[in-house]
Amino acid sequence: MKNEIEIVKVQIFSNYKVISMNIEGITNEEAMTFPNGETNCMNWVLGHLIYIRNPLLNILGEKAVWDGDRFSCYNRGEIPLERKDEFVSFEELKSYLKQSQDRLEAKLDSIESFNSENIKDISTLCLHEIYHSGQMGYLRRILGKPGAIK
Repeated sequence: MKNEIEIVKVQIFSNYKVISMNIEGITNEEAMTFPNGETNCMNWVLGHLIYIRNPLLNILGEKAVWDGDRFSCYNRGEIPLERKDEFVSFEELKSYLKQSQDRLEAKLDSIESFNSENIKDISTLCLHEIYHSGQMGYLRRILGKPGAIK
């Protein structure tokens, strides 16, 4: 069981590093750019990552970093372009990302095992984060920034 926790810890840490590198030097204005006038902007993708990190925190027995109702514009299935006026600043999102990371790392360092009924959800949530952290790299390049992962 300890190996499962180590795998998730590596994924969470690595994803955080990739996300952090890709959002480095991105302004709030740039983060609100919708490529092709409709593709999800970096602000939404980061907010969505945090939104979905909250259920992972809950599964692990930890409190979410924000109220899901207030931040529902970042939920799966929303149309970001229609709800962009509800987005918070990119700097505020970075702060929530850091809070979620700190809580995840502390929890993963302190637990002995996962509940077996949660393994599938934990795995799926990690995959979700990997998927969207990769999108951040493409969004960064679309904004004209050099690639962060060399």
